[in-house]
Amino acid sequence: MFGAPGWQEMMVVGIIALLLFGKRLPEVARSLGKGLTEFKKGMAGMTDDIQSTVYTQPESSKTSRPLAKDDDEPVVASAPKFTPPTEPPA
Repeated sequence: MFGAPGWQEMMVVGIIALLLFGKRLPEVARSLGKGLTEFKKGMAGMTDDIQSTVYTQPESSKTSRPLAKDDDEPVVASAPKFTPPTEPPA
């Protein structure tokens, strides 16, 4: 349905840009190019940070999990005892 703009569309966009910006068109294009370059640098830095975080394992997590005790006693979980309310519902 929608594809890349052809030469006719690009010509219309160029004419509109020339009418809007006139003599300032080179300045606008230069600013746009600098902004795009800074954006790409920022994205590359963010990608590097994410990859270094994902692929680098901290020293504290070298062991996968703590070792279990060798005791034969079963572990019993304790929970607080339920006490019913003493007052009737309001």
